[in-house]
Amino acid sequence: MASWLTNFYQPTAPISEERIAVTGGASQNLACLLQVFTDPVHTRNVWIVAPAYMLAFRIFDDSALKLRAVPEDEEGIDIEYLRTEIRESEAKARAQPNGEQPIKPQRPWSKFYRHIIYAVPTFSNPSFKTMTLKRREQLVRLAREYDALIITDDVYDFLQWPASLTAKHLSLDKAVLPRIVDIDRYLDGGAEREGADGFGNSVSNGSFSKIAGPGLRTGWCEGTSKLAFGVSQTGSSRSGGAPSQLAATFLGEIIESGDLQRHVYEVLQPSYGRRYQKFVRAIETELIPLGARLPQTDRDVVGGYFIWLTLPDGIKSITVVQRAKEEENVVVAQGEIFQVPGDTDHAGTHFEQDIRMCFAWEDEDVLAEGIERLARVIRGLQNEQQDGEAQSSMQHATKASAEEFW
Repeated sequence: MASWLTNFYQPTAPISEERIAVTGGASQNLACLLQVFTDPVHTRNVWIVAPAYMLAFRIFDDSALKLRAVPEDEEGIDIEYLRTEIRESEAKARAQPNGEQPIKPQRPWSKFYRHIIYAVPTFSNPSFKTMTLKRREQLVRLAREYDALIITDDVYDFLQWPASLTAKHLSLDKAVLPRIVDIDRYLDGGAEREGADGFGNSVSNGSFSKIAGPGLRTGWCEGTSKLAFGVSQTGSSRSGGAPSQLAATFLGEIIESGDLQRHVYEVLQPSYGRRYQKFVRAIETELIPLGARLPQTDRDVVGGYFIWLTLPDGIKSITVVQRAKEEENVVVAQGEIFQVPGDTDHAGTHFEQDIRMCFAWEDEDVLAEGIERLARVIRGLQNEQQDGEAQSSMQHATKASAEEFW
C-alpha cells in the first residue's frame, strides 16, 4: 500500500508503512478516529463542510460531538468563515470555568483535539467540488493554530479523468492535487516539526469499497506514524486482531500483483469517464438552457460518482424530487438532506434549490434519457410558474382598473 500510494500521490518523500493503518472502511474508521482523538467535553465542535455526506452525521452524533456547518465557495471551504466561527467558539469555551477537562482517560497513544474539521476535498460528495491547493494550505495552517484534526474522506481520489467532454484517453494514474495530509507533512516544517506533538493535524481516510467492490468493507488511513499507531489501538480493532482481516489479505495480494491498479486505470476510470461525458452533455443540452448551474466548470480534471446541480431560479428541489419520481420514474437526491443537522441558519448552508445526481449507478446508455426526463419536470414547473405569474399580474391589473373606475 505504501508503494502504491507513493506512486499515485507523488508526495515530497516516499510514504512509509508506519504512516498507514488498515481499517474496516472509511465509515468504520471515522468512528475509530473520533473514539481515539476526541472527547465530548474537550473537543469543542465538528466543523463540517456543507453540503456534506449525510451518512457521516450519525457517526459524529454517536460520539456526542456538536456539529457546525461551514459553507463552500468556488475554492472549497470558506476559510475566513471557519476562522471567525472557531475564534468565537474558543472565546465561549474560555468563559466557562472547568469546562475543558476531558472525561475520557488519557492514553499515551492518543490525544484529544479541540476541534475536528471534516471534508471531502477532492470530487466531493455531494458538491462535486475540488478544494484548491491554496485553500488546502490555508486549512492546514488554521488547524495548527487552533489544535484541530482535519479528517478528509479521500475515497474518490482514484476515480478521476479529464474534464473535457471530447477527451479520448480517460485514464490518469497520478493525483490531481496533493492531499491535505501530504500538505501537513511538508508545509512550514511539517507535521513532525520541532515543538509539535507528533500527531499532526490531518488524517486521510481511504476505502476500497469505491475501487474494488462495495462489499469490501476495508480501507486505510494515513497520517503521522504516531497518529496511525493511535488508530490501530482502538479497542474494537485490538479485540479483533485487525479490521476486515480476511478481505485485507486478499487486497494485499491484488495490490502487490498490480491487478487492482490495472482495474482502476483500465476499467473504472474509462467507464466512469464515458458516463460522465454522456451525463454532462445531456445536462448542457437539456438543463443549462433552462437556467440550471454546475459548479467549478473550469476544472481540467473531474471525478467521483456525483453531479451537484443548482436548479433554475424559483424551482425548489423538494418539488423536483417528488415529481421526477412520481411522473418520470427518475430518482435524484434532494439538497436539504445534505444540510448539517442542527446548524442550518447560516448563509450558504441550506440547499433547497439544489439536487445531487449519480451517474455511477445506471447503465451508460440510459443516462441521457434520465436527464431528458428531469428536464421535462423542470420545464413543467417553469410553465406553471409563468402561468401563476401571468394570472397574478392579470388579477392585479383588473383590481387596479376597478379602483380607477370607482
